[in-house]
Parts: sequence; structure tokens; C-alpha cells
Amino acid sequence: MSLVGIIANPASGKDIRRLVAYGSVFDNQEKIRIVRRLIMGFQAAGIQRIAYMPDYHGIVERALDGMQVDLSIERLQFDTKADQRDSINAARLLSKKGAGCIVTLGGDGTNRVVAKGAGNVPILPLSTGTNNVFPYMIEATVAGLAAGLIATGKVSMKEGTFQSTRLEVVIEGEVVDIAIVDAVVSTDVFIGSRAIWKMDKIRQVFLNRTSPASIGFSSIGGMLRSIAAKEPVGMHLKLGNNGQTVTAPIAPGIIETVSIKDVQLMAAGESEEIHFTPSILALDGEREVEIKKGQNAAIRLSTDGPLVVDVEGTMKFAMKRKIFSSETSISVIN
Repeated sequence: MSLVGIIANPASGKDIRRLVAYGSVFDNQEKIRIVRRLIMGFQAAGIQRIAYMPDYHGIVERALDGMQVDLSIERLQFDTKADQRDSINAARLLSKKGAGCIVTLGGDGTNRVVAKGAGNVPILPLSTGTNNVFPYMIEATVAGLAAGLIATGKVSMKEGTFQSTRLEVVIEGEVVDIAIVDAVVSTDVFIGSRAIWKMDKIRQVFLNRTSPASIGFSSIGGMLRSIAAKEPVGMHLKLGNNGQTVTAPIAPGIIETVSIKDVQLMAAGESEEIHFTPSILALDGEREVEIKKGQNAAIRLSTDGPLVVDVEGTMKFAMKRKIFSSETSISVIN
């Protein structure tokens, strides 16, 4: 029986950047509505089972209230902590249960921790966070259809997914954490709020995807060169005075001019040293790793990132195979 997982982060879209920037707020009522639309898409695609991460707001339970669906629905059982460990544990359980796809509701930070537990299960990330480079801004109904097509095998993973790269944090020769969009070195060692948005203490930026139409730190690199998520190329920026200037949107409603002393491209498997210790490493927008004075630390580009559903590509295969349509001919009007 085909299984799809749902990991809806009740805390996404509510961090301090809502106060210091102009980001939209994704409240949990909107997440409930998104889940309802997802489920309708799952059902239309032929999904038979749904398993979901429990959370303190009861997002999926509330979404199901009053819905008439012919699906087997399971609440994942584990000791919840009301923090990012829940998303990692839920992803690991879904992988063990043989889920064909995991749909996430969150931002870059949510998807980073899901990617740590998902293994080879494809992720379909829906944007409900602050930094939204990794997840999609698409209608949930369509996302549900695409996730269902992948999970049922009507569109194969080879046809409908791609493998993203990732950035690995290597300290004293050991991989201690990962990022799926950006890793940023800050000399402000006071952690305080987990979110990071000020540029004055940032010294190095590592990116595995860039676009001039992006938001956050990846937009800085994007003003210099575009790098696709599955392209085996990364970028290392050294910031400092009297360098090349780039003006980019580093947070919703905040546009900064940044001075870049040096730009280096990174090949798959290549590492670049973290030059500042002590320092704090922010991964996908949140302070996560402390680099202690004298530690040997680096960032490595890896091609072992998460599998990601290509929604448009999946739906195009569905069109070609007429999964949602009957055989017909199209007349050409001259």
C-alpha cells in the first residue's frame, strides 16, 4: 500500500525575522488548510496511507476534522520534544515504514533537519517558513498530486525527482552537520536568537545553490552566478572591506550592499577552510554549530543531498501518460 508522510512544523514562519524584517506570517490555521488540500491531492493520485508527525498544535488532526477521506491515516508514535528533533525522528520513522514521499511544511531550517532523517525518501517541500530557498511556493493541491504520483510509482523517482547537493560541516575530520542551502560564518559568538540576518559580523558564506531571484544569503551569490540545486558546484564568498560590492535581498524587505573580497567556486568533494575561530556557524539561516578557538573546521560540497520531487516535471509525465485524462486528439486550428 502506497504511503506518504506529512511533516508540518508548527513553529515555522514565526521566528525573530518577523520582527526585524518584513516577512509574511504563516499561522497554523493556514497550515491546516494547506494539509487539507494536500490530502485531496493524495487521494486523487491513488494514495492509500498517510502517516504524519505529531505536533503540539495538532495540525494534521485539525485538518482531518470534518474531512471525508477513504485513506488509512497513522499518527507516528515517538517521544516528542517540541523542537527540531521531532522532524528528524519523524523522517527516520517514515523512511523505516517505506514511505514513497515526505511532504514538508516549513522553511529551509525545517527541511534541513528532515533531510538528515529521510534517507533515500524523496522530499516535497512546501514553503511555510522565513527562508524559503529550498521549498516550493506552489499550490498544495498540485503538490499532493505530485507527491502521490511519486509515492505510488505512477511516475518513477528517476523521472520525477532529482538529488540536490549539500554542504557538510567538517570539524577535525568528522562531518558534524549539514546545510541544504547555505552555511555562514559569524564572529558574533553570542548565540541569542537562532536566526541570523545581520551582515556586520559575517565573514564567510558557503552556498550550494544561488539565484538572482532568490532571498537570503543565496541571493548574494546569485548576483554573481546562478547555481542550480542539482549542479555539482558550490560557491565560497569571503566578505570584507574594499571588495567587490553586491546589493541583494538578504531577508524579506531587507536589501543590503555587501563587500566581497574573494569568490571561489567549489567542486563536488572539495573543502574550504573556515578561517575564523572562535565563530558561530549558521546553517540555512539558523545558528547551529560553535567553532571553538583553534579547531580545524571546513565546509565540503557533497552530492549526497536529499532527493527532491520535481513537481512540474512529475506533472508533465502525468500529462504525457494521460494519468488524469482519457485518450483524445487535439485539433489544430489554422
